[in-house]
Amino acid sequence: MRKRLAVSSLLLVAAAGVWAGVAGLSGRPEAIDSFGQIDRRPRIEPDHTDVVIPPNIAPLNFLVREPGTAYGIRISADQGDPIEVFSRKPAIRIRPRSWHALLEQNRGQEMQIDVFVKAEDGHWNRFQAITNRVAEEDIDRFLVYRKMHPTHLRVKGKIDIAVRDLTSFRESVLLSSDSSENGCINCHAFAGNRSDKMLLGVRSPRFGVGTLLVDGATVRQIDAKFGYTSWHPSGQLAVYSVNNLPMFYHSSRNEVRDTVDLASFLACYSNDGKRIDVEPNLARKEHLENWPAWSGDGKHLYFCSSPMLWPRDTPSPPPLYDQVRYSLMRISYDLDSNRWGELETVLSSKDTGKSIAMVRCSPDGRWLSFCMCDYGYFPAWQAGSDLYLMDLTARDEDGRFPYRRLEISSDTSESWQTWSSNSRWIVFSSKRLHGVFTRLFISYVDPDGTVHKPFVLPQKDPAFYGSCLLTFNTAELVTDRPAATGETLARVYRSPDKLAVEMPITMATPKAGQPASEAAWQAQRE
Repeated sequence: MRKRLAVSSLLLVAAAGVWAGVAGLSGRPEAIDSFGQIDRRPRIEPDHTDVVIPPNIAPLNFLVREPGTAYGIRISADQGDPIEVFSRKPAIRIRPRSWHALLEQNRGQEMQIDVFVKAEDGHWNRFQAITNRVAEEDIDRFLVYRKMHPTHLRVKGKIDIAVRDLTSFRESVLLSSDSSENGCINCHAFAGNRSDKMLLGVRSPRFGVGTLLVDGATVRQIDAKFGYTSWHPSGQLAVYSVNNLPMFYHSSRNEVRDTVDLASFLACYSNDGKRIDVEPNLARKEHLENWPAWSGDGKHLYFCSSPMLWPRDTPSPPPLYDQVRYSLMRISYDLDSNRWGELETVLSSKDTGKSIAMVRCSPDGRWLSFCMCDYGYFPAWQAGSDLYLMDLTARDEDGRFPYRRLEISSDTSESWQTWSSNSRWIVFSSKRLHGVFTRLFISYVDPDGTVHKPFVLPQKDPAFYGSCLLTFNTAELVTDRPAATGETLARVYRSPDKLAVEMPITMATPKAGQPASEAAWQAQRE
């Protein structure tokens, strides 16, 4: 059956034609005065269907994966003018100004996308509408992440720490490995979603190993290598891991790369006293301690811990490396007295049969997200890694916190999650698009802990991910653009002036004078 569409419903006017021309598309817009109905939703890529989106997000451009000679798109909601796009090609690019106006007027409301496709015979068909919801709450405006090629060698290939303005498609480079002569940059950490305090690990054969400290307008380099780092919400101290993390390779499996935490402990850097301390319960001799994460109120430090299953100085890979499973631990802390409390097991690997890693706490203090994989500390290279959520306000009579596997987990690796400052959004890495390259996905988290279907980080070119050979990881949401420039960070890193600190000595500590290119713990990973 063919229908006539009223001019007020879809008339692709001159303004839409101008947009089509800007997007590099040919042909004039058409008025669709009749159409057939197809009783299914259109295939689009990326999959922007049934998602909850931030009201301040950049346009969700997409490809219509339906054969046709022309495409008409109408995006509408209860309030505001609809957006209409006409294209001779399946790439749909939405005008940012119209998009932001429509989303702003429809916070908390549903948004409908109607897709029309012109067949070879000249007739138009309309598919079932796509319905998404606009959230009430914004997402933090800036996302800082690492872009790199998937690595199978140590410290090879360009690495960028990129800053993306999520309200647009503007991306800038905060620091590039080019500035350190093909060195490695990683493990950036911010204090409480604020960009005024940042720690960033840097290393290269020429300039050595260090950690850049951004503190307001001041940038200095600490003469120590920080691993996985978590700032106390006050910004007065940061706990970080010191690890020995060599890579090794399997002869036959889908992901041949692997890594093991040969030895590790947690150390505490005091930003006011410029000193490093070690709490004995965070550096137990026969344990591996990793992935620190402060609670939203700063009263507990969560981290992952496993017994060490091999003698010290064992070469890599050690026996039983695939039997190492980390439990979730926590320890109380009082900032005023600088006193640590008793160690507590929150979730034991004996109960889960899995290994816990990449722990993050929501700023509001209610939720703790983490990954679980089959073994080890690095879920990004394990297809079985899934995301989990624990409610820290619902402890049962046995002292256990309820947790669950998130339905948004796929059959590929999920990793590297981060929270927004309002605790309503998470960004995480996943290989679900192609199985090889890690991409960033955004999910809305309801106040009750419901985590909604994720959508991939939007790009101006909707075909971007089909040809991009880079991987995206270690994302951090911040409310403001980092104030430090790449030029300043690079200059400080290349300078011989470093902030001297006294490091505790363990088997995880790099040997003095060891070049960055030769240190096993320096291996680059995603």
